[in-house]
Amino acid sequence: MAAELKRGRRRMVSEINVVPYIDVMLVLLIIFMITAPLITQGVKIDLPQAPSEVMPTTNEEPVMVSVDRAGAIYIDIGDQPDQPVSEQDLVTRVAAVMKYKPQTQVMVAGDTGVDYGRVVAVMTMLQNAGVGAVGLVTTPPEK
Repeated sequence: MAAELKRGRRRMVSEINVVPYIDVMLVLLIIFMITAPLITQGVKIDLPQAPSEVMPTTNEEPVMVSVDRAGAIYIDIGDQPDQPVSEQDLVTRVAAVMKYKPQTQVMVAGDTGVDYGRVVAVMTMLQNAGVGAVGLVTTPPEK
């Protein structure tokens, strides 16, 4: 009888099935891995609309230089990409990137309200920093 009682107690002990928890964790991990690259920090600028082709992707992340409506320059290199940089800082940072990674693409995003001459001046600064070709960022036109 004592043996039966011990066997009965073993049957009453419930075990937690962790397989559903692992499935949920893996789904959450996949969602995080997909959405993490889409979350970007940057400066709010109004990009001009123009029909254009998508740039071919490379292994290297492009350097993004933004010019806001007031003409302030922002670059996504450094610890504060949402703070404006001086013209000298722009040239110094981009020149350092081009020295070590000369195949890096450089993209300029200019607000629709910024003076065209300011965007051209930024492109000239980038040429002085050693950039051979500069891409311009636009948004596709609304249909």
